[in-house]
This record gives sequence, C-alpha cells and structure tokens, in this order.
Amino acid sequence: MDKLKILAVDDDPDILELIESTLESEFEVRKANCGREALTKLREVVPNLLILDYMLPDINGDEICQKIRQDALFLNTPILMLTGKGELDDKVKGLESGVDDYMLKPFLPQELIARIRMLIRRSSLNLDANPLSRLPGNISIRKEIENKLQNKEKFAVLYIDIDNFKVLNDYYGFEKGDQIIKETSRILIETIQEKGEANDFIGHIGGDDFVIITSIPKCVKIAEKIIVNFDKIAPSFFDTKERERGYIEAKGRDGSPYKAGFLTISIGITTNENRIFDHVAQVSWQGTELKNLAKKFPESKYILERRKD
Repeated sequence: MDKLKILAVDDDPDILELIESTLESEFEVRKANCGREALTKLREVVPNLLILDYMLPDINGDEICQKIRQDALFLNTPILMLTGKGELDDKVKGLESGVDDYMLKPFLPQELIARIRMLIRRSSLNLDANPLSRLPGNISIRKEIENKLQNKEKFAVLYIDIDNFKVLNDYYGFEKGDQIIKETSRILIETIQEKGEANDFIGHIGGDDFVIITSIPKCVKIAEKIIVNFDKIAPSFFDTKERERGYIEAKGRDGSPYKAGFLTISIGITTNENRIFDHVAQVSWQGTELKNLAKKFPESKYILERRKD
C-alpha cells in the first residue's frame, strides 16, 4: 500500500530534516524551502497534507493558503501551519486564509504525528462536510458512532446547541449568524486540541447544532472549557450599542417584546459507561434529551447523563 504524501515547507533545513525523520516511517515526505517552490511542488506531488511555515523568505504562509484554497483541487487539502510566533493576529490571518491547525515551533515529534493523523482522518470525512464550518456532517457523524458501537468501545457524545441563535440571526442578519457558527466551530476545534485527544471527532449536525465524540474521562473537561470559551466571546456577537446595554430587543412567538441577552451554549453529554446502546438513534435521542434539558437554564450549561440501564 502506497504511503500518504506530505509536503513540508520551511526555510530552515533543520526543521525540514526533523519533520522528515519524524514522519518518513509512516508517510512519503517531500520538501520545499520557499513559497514558490511549494506552489510548484504542489502540482507535482498533490499531497494528502501540507505542513507550512508561516514566515517564508518570499511568500508568507497565509498568502500561500489563499492561493491554494482558490484551486478546487486543493480545496479540502488539510494544512498544518508552523509558526515561531504566538500572536493572535497571525492565527487569525491563517484561519481566514484556510489553515486547519496550528503548531508552535519548537514542536514535539509525537505531537506532530498526532496532529497530522487527526487532520488526515478529518479530511477523509469531508465528503459531507458543512460548507460553512468545514466540519463533517450527518453521514460522518452516524458512521463514527456506528463504528464505536460495532467495536464495543466506551465513548461519550456531546450534543451542543447555541441558545437563542435564531433571535440574534433574525436581528442582525445571516452574515452575523455565519460569523457565530464559524467562531463556535473554532472554539470546538481549539478545545479538543487543548483538552481532548487526537482521535476525538467534531461534527456539525447543521444550523447551530454540533457534536463531539470523545473518551468518557475527557468529556466533562471538554464541556467545561467550551462553556468558558463561548461565554468569553458571546458579548462580541452584539454590536456596540446592544453590547453596552446587554441585550437586544426581540419578539416572542406570540409577538410580545422581550429582552434577549447574550448568547449561551447548552451541552448534553451521553455515554455508554453504565448502559448499552444498540443503535445510533438511541445515542442521538438520549443526547438530544439531555441537551434540551440544559437549554431550560438561563446560563450556559452542560448536563451529563447519570442514569444506568
């Protein structure tokens, strides 16, 4: 079986040598030391993944990403950005141009391998990816849970929903709604990178509903971190006037006016630690029930299933 191809781009020969020695047993590694050479070799190699340094002597990494993402052939090629700087501006530029993940230099070889495996695995699920979040959709979510059940693995599923999303979307318009979905996706990805494991799965059911499949020991820490990070940025979804007063003026289903505060997030966590699931629908039903229970609270909240069969 042919090895998957990786193109590594860095102007530091020592970094390229480290990448090659770390990956060569599992992947076919090609190298480039500048942006122009990378763009040329992309056509020659057509890699399964691109490792790209942010600071290159001729073209910055974010500019290369923009060029790559304009080509349909490389639209879903996973890109891992390496940077020696930790500034937020660099990350934002990279994310906006299409970067899938970041690593700071110097990096641990074992972390590099884990990140690459995760990105390639995620890209293989992109046939039904959500066009907005670029996260795997319902087909992949179902397959992931089915595989866990068939392999008799112990796992946890987080069903995640943004509260009052429609109210804000109606008030400001769909562009604001799209921004919220993208920011939420970013929070989920960064939380898994920090608190989760390389094999964790993030899916986008649709609209403002997401799923994370992880190990049982990790599920609570992940939920807690998601809530902290979401609550931190929730006020920024309001324009200055509404943010200062803390609410937008909305209308209920019966047409009566009310004050809608900052967005919150609700998470229902179901596991097979103390029960047996026979099919995906049982997992979905239980997780959705717990999520809907969490939505009854005014603040961001997660609810973990404690019941046994």
